[in-house]
Amino acid sequence: MALKDDLTSEVKAIFKSTWTETTGRMVPVPSDIGLGNKATLLEQAVVLYADLDGSTNMVDKKKWQFSAKIYKAFLHCAAKIVKAESGDITAYDGDRIMAIFIGDNKNDRAARAALKLRWAVLNIIQPIMKETYTTDFVIAHTVGIDVSDLRAVRTGVRGDNDLVWVGRAANYAAKLTTLSSDYATRITKAVYDGLSTSLKTSNSKSIWEARTWTNMNGMSIYRSNWNWPIP
Repeated sequence: MALKDDLTSEVKAIFKSTWTETTGRMVPVPSDIGLGNKATLLEQAVVLYADLDGSTNMVDKKKWQFSAKIYKAFLHCAAKIVKAESGDITAYDGDRIMAIFIGDNKNDRAARAALKLRWAVLNIIQPIMKETYTTDFVIAHTVGIDVSDLRAVRTGVRGDNDLVWVGRAANYAAKLTTLSSDYATRITKAVYDGLSTSLKTSNSKSIWEARTWTNMNGMSIYRSNWNWPIP
């Protein structure tokens, strides 16, 4: 069959077919979901995206070895922190990481992971970089977090496929990382409303600032430069 005919046939089949859905109690991996029109629903899952800021400028101006070390240090810390907060890493994409939190205290665990990453950048990665290199480079990053129903769908072709996450949280969390790195962490109101008091205030002072996300129909979000010390 010619490629055009093959693509046309498959796309028609995709649009005509119905989907089957099961509710998941854990974050699936690709092998958990068939290649057909099957989806796994994670109810009110919290999605965290963490992204290095200014990495394009870094790779343009710095030696590749330097950039590689920054990437590796940042992603290593992010991954270890996510796992320490019982999150599931679902993707590495260049200089960013995606993670999903489900279960008890999921909003708290995701927010605390973001604040711990801020602490790690300021108190571990940046100082060690300065000890190693004489440079004016400053590591900046952004984290976005949202919560919504989320469906995992396996896409691609046999032998070359992966999961796609369909739901607001995956899109909004990623979009939040595109905002200014003047503030390292941003969460939606839905995430904020699900936080415990210990993740909202410190010494009776709010650690979050309410803002309006102008480009997203005036959506309410919160931003913070607070950090959570890692013992």
